[in-house]
Formats: sequence, structure tokens, C-alpha cells
Amino acid sequence: QVQLVESGGGLVQAGGSLRLSCAASGSTFRLNRFGWYRQAPGKQRELVAGINSGYSTNYADSVKGRFTISRDNAKNTVYLQMNNLKPEDTAIYYCFNSNFDTWGQGTQVTVSS
Repeated sequence: QVQLVESGGGLVQAGGSLRLSCAASGSTFRLNRFGWYRQAPGKQRELVAGINSGYSTNYADSVKGRFTISRDNAKNTVYLQMNNLKPEDTAIYYCFNSNFDTWGQGTQVTVSS
């Protein structure tokens, strides 16, 4: 069993940046695949970005070129750097561990126009 704790959300103006962090417990962090998902009001949860144990990444088309997912195995932490934020990026952002099918509690990101 692992636990995920997200942080770094907040209120930012359009064009601004935020960096989300996902701190994970457990001794197998370096072997796990992680994803950042988001859910806006009235919409389904969607994948934003993913990273595997080999550092390969994938992104939703809507965030390519603006968001970057990364990981620090020494700190058991996954990051999501979000640049050039848009109002449509407003959502609750969740971290997900694919190997353990575990979600974090989410962190709110609000982008004002």
C-alpha cells in the first residue's frame, strides 16, 4: 500500500505558472508508473501527463508544450510543472500510482482570466 500527497495548487492569472508535487510513500517508488489527472466541474477526470519508471512521458494534446511531468526517485516525488496556464486548466489535479491503483486527495488549480 502506498499513499500519495499532492501540493502546490492555488490561484494564478492566465499566463502564469505553478508546480505541483506528489509525495509518495513506499519502497518501490522508482519502479512505479505515475500519472497526473484533472477533473473540472461537470466533466470527467482526464489524464494530463504520465511518467514511467524509465522516465518516458506522455501528455494530453491540450497541455503539450506547456506542462512537464518529472520525477525525483531520491525524494519519492513526482512533479507537474505547468506554464502558460489558461482558464480552461482550472480543475482539481490528482496524482495516480498505476502499480498500486492509488489516488491522492487532489489539489485545486484555479486560473483566472
